[in-house]
Amino acid sequence: MALKSEREASYGHEKLYREQIVTTYDLNHFKEVLLKDLTKIIAENYSSNPKKWLKSFEVRELLGISPGTLQNFRVKGDLPYTRVGGMLFYEYADIQKMLKSNKISTPDRFK
Repeated sequence: MALKSEREASYGHEKLYREQIVTTYDLNHFKEVLLKDLTKIIAENYSSNPKKWLKSFEVRELLGISPGTLQNFRVKGDLPYTRVGGMLFYEYADIQKMLKSNKISTPDRFK
């Protein structure tokens, strides 16, 4: 039979070494680092600077509209677009411009 190390031979009564013990301090530190990293990832992916060009499905999702409504915006000239191959792209600034131009002011009595 092969000679086993002290750790293997005392299975169930294994010695614990200092670096193997996880303390509440270790867990709290891990939590802080994890939250910091997740916050950084979320901030990078959902920044306040949206993409300059959006595809049709992204515009529909952003505005909460159907494909037919988006097509009506194109046909009526309400929303400019760029066609590259078979793909349609919309500039984010044009979407904002369209929304601002259709903004309805609230009468003073409701303010």
